[in-house]
Amino acid sequence: MCVMTATGVFVSLAVAMLASGCGGVMHSGPHVTSSKTTPSRRTSATAPSLPQMPQGTTPSTPLRKPADLAPFKGTHAAGQGIWRAAGRRVAATPAVYETTLVPPGGSQRAGIAWMDTHLLAARLYSGSESPGGGPYRYTAPIHPSSARDLVAAFNGGFKMRAAKGGYYTEGRVIDRLRRGAASLVIYAGGRVDIGAWGSDVGMSPRVVAVRQNLEPLVAGGRPTPRAGADWHAWGSTCGASSCAHSVPGIEHQWRTALGITSQGALVYTQGPALDPQQLAALLVRAGVIRGMELDINPSWPIFATYDPPRAHGLATPSNGHLLTATVRRPDTFFDAWWARDFVTMSARHIGH
Repeated sequence: MCVMTATGVFVSLAVAMLASGCGGVMHSGPHVTSSKTTPSRRTSATAPSLPQMPQGTTPSTPLRKPADLAPFKGTHAAGQGIWRAAGRRVAATPAVYETTLVPPGGSQRAGIAWMDTHLLAARLYSGSESPGGGPYRYTAPIHPSSARDLVAAFNGGFKMRAAKGGYYTEGRVIDRLRRGAASLVIYAGGRVDIGAWGSDVGMSPRVVAVRQNLEPLVAGGRPTPRAGADWHAWGSTCGASSCAHSVPGIEHQWRTALGITSQGALVYTQGPALDPQQLAALLVRAGVIRGMELDINPSWPIFATYDPPRAHGLATPSNGHLLTATVRRPDTFFDAWWARDFVTMSARHIGH
């Protein structure tokens, strides 16, 4: 069960650990999947051009700091849209900026994080609940050797039976990749892209991970038509004060999303009272050209940055900071029991 605190954040009791990140609010156990299929080698010829790096190299020039975001009309909370550096620096340069915006028609702030992919490399971590199966080389807890470069980490998507898409990692297909599905694609070296599978993005020898979740939320720099359609299509939500099956879900619930800008920066957003259209609007306001919804409901959203006191110190829960107050804490990714997929963003070794 879940109870509401005075700050509007749900506090999950032990039973809530079984709650799904959507698509069936409660699931009885992990989804065991097959890894016997192989992905298509077909690549997309129609994807909008993003900055590319030569094979085997890393970029040395940081992306330009994002311009502050204009608040949505009718929202009046102070300090909206002003970016602030977060997390450890990479080559003495901020690699993550954070801000908040009240979404159009909303009253509660949503958090937005901008990540410089010229300074950061992505890695997909997998769990026994999502995507299921395993064992995996990269799974919770984050190993100290990886914690030395860790800058940020954030939640993945739905359990696979609700994701309406597939999952590829560590050289094998865990769930078959679906054409048209919204896809986070990670390449060798940690470069990332996001788009519809088979048109914006596709398989190549350089792809090391693909995480699909529903259909695209943003395309061509605009919310997709489906973003404003029936909100039930974007996952089963918890009720206002409980995640029990008997409690009707609500439209404005905790939601998270991830997108990519035309310069190749990653943008993550999360908020406590968002519908899919508002979620898409936040991504677009932050410059996203293609975006996807990630996990939803109170128990699963988390975006944490880590800022050790020394330049090459270990990221730990004690030096972690949340984008917004959520049920999950910065120690989530360092707990062996955490069984869901997530993404880490780590410092590139510039010049090496």
